[in-house]
Amino acid sequence: MRKLYSKVDPALLLHIVNRKSEITNQRIDISPNEEFLQVSCFKLNEGKTFKAHKHIENIRTTNITQESWIVITGKIKAILYDIDDTILEEVVLEAGDCSITFRGGHNYLSLEDNSTVYEYKTGPYFGIDKDKTFI
Repeated sequence: MRKLYSKVDPALLLHIVNRKSEITNQRIDISPNEEFLQVSCFKLNEGKTFKAHKHIENIRTTNITQESWIVITGKIKAILYDIDDTILEEVVLEAGDCSITFRGGHNYLSLEDNSTVYEYKTGPYFGIDKDKTFI
């Protein structure tokens, strides 16, 4: 797992990249507990299950959209930005890899035809004018 911190504010975690090769049979909580978007990973052997459950209603608030991409097929270049809009790092994500953006900017470039991703974001979504500013 690669954690990318701001160069402007070195205590500020902006992005995490987790590789498929880093996933084990032990649950790994990728996101710090205090972040709104919670991401974990683990491998499951046949027959593995958990107790059925539902989540308790709690008041949770966030003032920023956080986003995660999981590459299913193909290759995607992730360009990850600092809070001052400078590029922190460019990484190539392959099938099974995941990027998480807590703050800072990002851009993605497909490197192969038919690359497929899942994108997860915190909501609700209020429309592009209230959600994004372009770099």
